[in-house]
Amino acid sequence: MAKTRPGISPKPNAGQKEINSYTIRGTNKVVRVGDCVLMRPSDTRKPLYVALVEKIQPDSRNNVKVKVRWYYRPEESMGGRRQFHGAKELFLSDHYDIQSAHTIEGKCIVHSFKSYTKLENVGSEDYYCRFEYKAATGAFSPDRIAVYCKCEMPYNPDDLMVQCEGCRDWYHPACVGMTIEEAKRLDHFVCSECSDDDINRMNNRFSSSPEVDEQVERKRRKR
Repeated sequence: MAKTRPGISPKPNAGQKEINSYTIRGTNKVVRVGDCVLMRPSDTRKPLYVALVEKIQPDSRNNVKVKVRWYYRPEESMGGRRQFHGAKELFLSDHYDIQSAHTIEGKCIVHSFKSYTKLENVGSEDYYCRFEYKAATGAFSPDRIAVYCKCEMPYNPDDLMVQCEGCRDWYHPACVGMTIEEAKRLDHFVCSECSDDDINRMNNRFSSSPEVDEQVERKRRKR
C-alpha cells in the first residue's frame, strides 16, 4: 500500500453501497467512519501510516475499500521535522485515498493538542494534531501559534518546561541555565526578568525622594 499523489481526491465506485463498519482481520476490533486507523505501508521499513476513515464500502468484487484522509508526520511535510514537533505529532492533510481495508493494522486515537497535554499516561495508540496541512503547497493552518521561553518556540509536550511564578511564562531548563534534573527538583521558579523586577520594586519601596532624605538627615543631625 502506498499513498497516491496528494491534491487529488479519489472517487469511490458509483453505485456501490456504503457499509457501517469493518472488523480488522484477525481481531475483534471494529472500525467505523470517523475512526482513526493505522495502515500498513508497502515498505515495511516505514512506520505505520495514520489515517482518518471517511467511507467504508465494497468494490465490484466485494472487497472492502476505505476512503481515508491521511495524517502526515512532520518528517513527511515539506518543512520537515522541527524542534517543537513532538514524537506523537501529526498533521491532518488534505490528501485523500481509497485503500484496501485489509491494510488496516489497528486503531488509534488522534487527540486535540489540549486533550493530549492533559493525558496522565500516553499509550502507543495516542497521537495528537494541532495543524491542518495542505500537501500540495506545504501550508499549515493555523499559520501562527503561541510561543514560549526565551527561544520563542511553540510548546513541545515531550520537553520538560518550568513556569515562572511571576510572568507565568514557560521556560526550557537549558534556556535558563538549568539541567533537567535541577528543574525537576524545583519547588518554585522565578525567571531572571521577574527577579530583576522584584529587586527594582524592593528598591522603589524602600528608597525615598531627595526631599525626604534631607529631612531624615536633618533629624539625625539634631540627635
